[in-house]
Amino acid sequence: MRQPTAGASARSMRPGARRRAPARAFALLAALGAAALFGAGPAAAAAAEPYPQRPIRLVLPYPPGGPTDLLARVVAVRMGDTLGQSVVVDNKPGASGMIGAEAVARAVPDGYTLLANASLHVINPSIYPRMRYDAFRDFVPVTQLAEVPLVLVVNADSPVRTVQDLIALAKEKHGALNFGSAGNASAQQLAGESFKLAAHVSMQHVPYKGSSPALTDLMGGQIQLMFDSMPSAMPFIKSGKLRAVAVTTRKRARALPDVPTVAESGLPGFDISTWYGLWVPRGTPPAVVETLATNAAQALRQPEVQRQYAEMGAEPVGSTPAEFARYTEAEGRKWAEIVRRSGARADQ
Repeated sequence: MRQPTAGASARSMRPGARRRAPARAFALLAALGAAALFGAGPAAAAAAEPYPQRPIRLVLPYPPGGPTDLLARVVAVRMGDTLGQSVVVDNKPGASGMIGAEAVARAVPDGYTLLANASLHVINPSIYPRMRYDAFRDFVPVTQLAEVPLVLVVNADSPVRTVQDLIALAKEKHGALNFGSAGNASAQQLAGESFKLAAHVSMQHVPYKGSSPALTDLMGGQIQLMFDSMPSAMPFIKSGKLRAVAVTTRKRARALPDVPTVAESGLPGFDISTWYGLWVPRGTPPAVVETLATNAAQALRQPEVQRQYAEMGAEPVGSTPAEFARYTEAEGRKWAEIVRRSGARADQ
């Protein structure tokens, strides 16, 4: 009589083995599925539950009172109303906006941390070769909030009343005039650098941690002029503490119709503006990004928001995430060329 093989003997001693194998395989697949679900991180959980479920943090990388702060706070209140959760502003100034931006880049991509920033967000990569984050790859563009002209302002006691007055004074002082900005590589600085090139004058750049402290020193006489964003400069222009000399865009600003452009004041072709937008960390669920963009656009369409923006000299936009992504890429290239031509550096 033939003896069974070792394998056959083993199978004969485990008559239920064939039935248990599929059960074990099913259990393994279930375990892997659960691991995939619960190991996918907070972003997957955010996509699975209704959004938002708790307050949203809006990081502003500049001090309170500056243009980014003013424009974003107006929208944050309205977004909170429509989202059903408060949008809490968190000012994190410093390093030309990079401290706050890095905090958002490192945040959990669940839609509960947003960045509100100026065009400086796409300018910094041309100035700082060793940034701790990538301004394009580490963020998802949500929407452009506004486009804003810059305005050349001086102290109310300044003898400068026109662009030609400024050019004459700058040539007389031979580089002794100081112009402030919201930080190195900001649109304010690059406007000043472009003005120097166009007018063939020398002036010294003084960077600040935002527009607000720069305006304080301008009114105090520590600096002589500034190309500032209109939202932060307008209250002081209206109160008479600052004098608006010219706006930097091709057309006059609706908020300051009697103030000429730099171009029509003797420097043809001069055209610089700044803009503001919202970003979230890379990896944020697309549905959450769309929800934020839709609510921001709704906020920007509200008459009260439009009225406040108009008073600050800002034009509301409210673009889609795809539109804003294309816009930021194009702006990054444009500002890189301005940086190259002006020779602006991080230490200027």
